[in-house]
Amino acid sequence: MSKKHPIVAVTGSSGAGTTTVKRAFEHIFERESIKPLIIEGDSYHRYNRVDMKAQMKKEEEAGNRHFSHFGENANLFDKLEETFKTYAESGKCQRRYYLHSDDEAAEHNARLGTSLNPGEFTPWEDISEKTDLLFYEGLHGLVKTDNANVAQHVDLGVGVVPIVNLEWIQKIFRDNAERGYDAEVIVDTILRRMPDYVNYITPQFGLTDINFQRVATVDTSNPFIARDIPTPDESFVIVRFKEPTKFGVDFPYLLNMIPNSFMSRRNTIVVPGSKMGYTMELVLAPIIGKMISKR
Repeated sequence: MSKKHPIVAVTGSSGAGTTTVKRAFEHIFERESIKPLIIEGDSYHRYNRVDMKAQMKKEEEAGNRHFSHFGENANLFDKLEETFKTYAESGKCQRRYYLHSDDEAAEHNARLGTSLNPGEFTPWEDISEKTDLLFYEGLHGLVKTDNANVAQHVDLGVGVVPIVNLEWIQKIFRDNAERGYDAEVIVDTILRRMPDYVNYITPQFGLTDINFQRVATVDTSNPFIARDIPTPDESFVIVRFKEPTKFGVDFPYLLNMIPNSFMSRRNTIVVPGSKMGYTMELVLAPIIGKMISKR
């Protein structure tokens, strides 16, 4: 951890709602004139898209049907820890990008003079420009294993996690709509990832400072036959603070500012799902402000 070079990590699995919290942080950074160094979790995968498919096939032939992007062997946890440690100490680090699409490939090829394809990584680059904080968004922002402890370097850890059935519904609909996967392929992916989800993703939410968990108010008991994704109006968001006094959380203020919110425990406030982004900004803006002032 570092007061001078703070690190904010948002962690959550694919489709969990990390985009919403990322947008909330973007609004905070813009309003407060904060310059972040943005680090994407996908850039710390061990394999590019082609090599990952080959490695999955190799693992499956060896009897391992649970090799996934969620696990340690498919990621560079040591490199991620090195990035956080180096930034905390000096405000500098290395960064690369994973190219998700043709547009991203074209953008970085133009910048670097390369001819990379979607599914590949850009080269590691030294980042020495002055920034106010490091902002990480991805799967493993607070991961902790026998070989790497990324969490120890994080000044503010934020978890974004819907209840698991809702998470599966969101994944099923996204993978079908955006990637054309049929239900059988999606279910196979969920089953393949499950051990790594339990061992590497879930434990992080016990290390976060704040968790935003979306809970549906409609029946999600069988996510594999759901006809649609529950809307924000059909949801509540549970906001849990690990140590409310650490960040001086003003619960009366939040209850007053967020209509129809209520306290469910001494460290937990429940808000309407449609107020998720608004709540994130109310909660996180003063924390970020104090973090920057202490620099």
